[in-house]
Amino acid sequence: MKITTKNQALNLVETSYLASLSSLLWVALYYLPIGGAFLRLILPLPIILLHLRRGTKAALEGLLIQFLLLFVIMGPLRGTLFLFPYGGLSFWLGWSWLKEKSWRLSLTLGVIIGTIGFFLRVIALSALVGDNLWVLITRASYGLIEKFIGFFNLPFSPSILSIQLVAILLIIFQEIVYVLTVHVVAYSIFPRFKLIIPDPPRLLHSLVDLNH
Repeated sequence: MKITTKNQALNLVETSYLASLSSLLWVALYYLPIGGAFLRLILPLPIILLHLRRGTKAALEGLLIQFLLLFVIMGPLRGTLFLFPYGGLSFWLGWSWLKEKSWRLSLTLGVIIGTIGFFLRVIALSALVGDNLWVLITRASYGLIEKFIGFFNLPFSPSILSIQLVAILLIIFQEIVYVLTVHVVAYSIFPRFKLIIPDPPRLLHSLVDLNH
C-alpha cells in the first residue's frame, strides 16, 4: 500500500500502535500473576480508542493485527481467546459510541457479548487443560448457596437446576459490573483525548459524577 497523505500515515501508525498495545495487555493479563482486574478493565480501551479516532475500518484492521500478533506469540488457541469477549466487546463499544448509541443499548448488548464470551472461554480452556472447568464454577455456586442457606437457616437443599441457575446469574452479574465499569472509565478518560461518548442515563449520573 502506497502512503500518499498524512492521514493515511496516521491511520497506519495509530492502528499498529494501539493493536500492539492491546496485544501486550492481553499477554500481560494471561501470564502475569498480579494486576488481573486492572488489566481486564483497560484491555478493551485501545481498540475502542482506535475506533473512535480512526473509524470502523481502522478498528477492524487493528483487531486483525492483534489477532495475527497473538496467534504467532501465543499459539492458535490462546491467541484467539482475546476475541471472547474482549475483542468483540471493544469493537461493539467503539462502534456504539462512534454512532452515538445510548448506554442502554451498548450496555445490554455488551453484557450479552461478555456472557457468551465467558462461556466460549470456559469451553476453550476446558479443552486446553483437559478438564471441565464448568464443574469448578458450579462448585463455587453451590458453596455460595450453602452459605446463604446456613446464614438464614433455611430448611431446604439446593437442586442441580438451582445451582446451575445461580452460577449463570453470577456470571451475568459479573459481566454487568465489568461492562458498566468500562463505560464509566471511558466516559471519564476519553474527553482528555478530545473524544466524546454519549452521556449516561439519568439513573447513573451520580455514579459517573463520583468518577469525574
